[in-house]
Amino acid sequence: MVLTSVTAGAHAQGTSPLATEQRDANGTKTIAQLASLESTREVLPTTYDTAQVTEHVSVQAPEQPATDKTLTLRECMEYAVSNSTQVRIQQSKNDDARLDRRDAILKAFTPSVDGNSYGYYRWGRSIDPETNTYVTTTSLNQGFSVSAGISLFDGFSAINNLKITRTAVAMGHSQEQQERDKVCLATIEAYFNVIYYTKLTEILEDKVNNAKSAVQLAERQEQLGSKGYADVVQMKADLADREYELMTAKNSRDNARITLEDVMYWPVDEELVIDTDLTALQPASKQDIAADDIVNTAAKSMPSVLIARNQRDNAFYSLRTAKWQFLPSLGLYGGWSTSYYTYPGQSGYTPVPYGRQFKNNGGEYLQLSLTIPIYDRLSKHTALAKKRNAYQRASLEYDKSLRDVESEVRRAVQDRDGAEAALLQAERRAEVYDEAFRLNARKFEQGLISSIEYNTASSNYLKAQAEKLNAELQYQLKRRVVDYYNGVPYLEQ
Repeated sequence: MVLTSVTAGAHAQGTSPLATEQRDANGTKTIAQLASLESTREVLPTTYDTAQVTEHVSVQAPEQPATDKTLTLRECMEYAVSNSTQVRIQQSKNDDARLDRRDAILKAFTPSVDGNSYGYYRWGRSIDPETNTYVTTTSLNQGFSVSAGISLFDGFSAINNLKITRTAVAMGHSQEQQERDKVCLATIEAYFNVIYYTKLTEILEDKVNNAKSAVQLAERQEQLGSKGYADVVQMKADLADREYELMTAKNSRDNARITLEDVMYWPVDEELVIDTDLTALQPASKQDIAADDIVNTAAKSMPSVLIARNQRDNAFYSLRTAKWQFLPSLGLYGGWSTSYYTYPGQSGYTPVPYGRQFKNNGGEYLQLSLTIPIYDRLSKHTALAKKRNAYQRASLEYDKSLRDVESEVRRAVQDRDGAEAALLQAERRAEVYDEAFRLNARKFEQGLISSIEYNTASSNYLKAQAEKLNAELQYQLKRRVVDYYNGVPYLEQ
């Protein structure tokens, strides 16, 4: 049983040992087949995006594994999140968004300041700055200047840019939480796969031992004349089937463990040991919450919705900026400059001292600049039309995300309730087949039933136990999905 996830932001799919059927987030059926044990049958459920937005200031260092320790599901998720490259990549993007936010604040409220200096030799004809006449001699010139400027009005583009960068930071946090939830979900599915195949291997090992005992019993009964050779061969065939199924289950368990290690970025030279106790997965208490209340909670907290809403807000601010670009822009500028000159090639020339020139040649200026747009080949009209279309698309995407969340929540609640009912039925079915197998085993020992009837009872028992285990894990995952939509992150469940 390989688990499947279908999330609102990004859907990942897996397969089950037998042909399985489920519906993805759009209601489309998906079929996965893998020839193996006849004891399992369904892919675990559709899953989705996040409930809370968590802020991280910088990229976290990878967590180191604790060797020789049995890890719980929560510890596996925490390790996977701390070592996920996708989460760390998104954290670096969030750092970029914060830098953009800082730049927008400084651009809106602080002036730009520049300093400049120059120095050069001049040969030949030039203007004497002292007499403002042409001279032909070698001259040395130096100059220094400082200037500053600030935009007083630019169509509120600086203010709108502040709002855009603020929503970009919030959107980055939502995207990071979305990545975290994807990692947690993938870890849960891989963890459940390991548990499933580990428990299935234990069941099959017990059935192999029972089959070996049954073969020995059939051989003794053959010697006593109460069983025929065909019965012995049939029991040996059943033993071969159980041994083959056991080997297949072990291989699947090892593959599931490798998948879990890959999802967690577990070191290849370290052994991963997990807690396979099913009781540890049980919820502390069961809450019956109406689907409409869960929909409302998810619509306010899901990262996919938050991202779509922030994108719509950014499109609105960009549209508003494009509208104001038709107005004039106003800027204030000021500066100071000074210079020094001398004629080293002119005999008998005595230059004015450096300090006196530095002071006397200094000058300041203050400039108020008004720029009025007249004609720019309709580029501003084109930009406005594109921004209006972008805002319309972003609004439609936001409405679609709300609709998707509602349908996903209702489907998740239905899947959870259906899985719970299936689990109760699987438990009752397993109890009945367990009792039937014990009774048939006793009859077989007494020679009252044939080997075919015994093998049928054994197969039914094995199938019932495997389906019970599968139903339990399906319910646990689907329950977690609903709790997740209700605002409880996977790591806090």
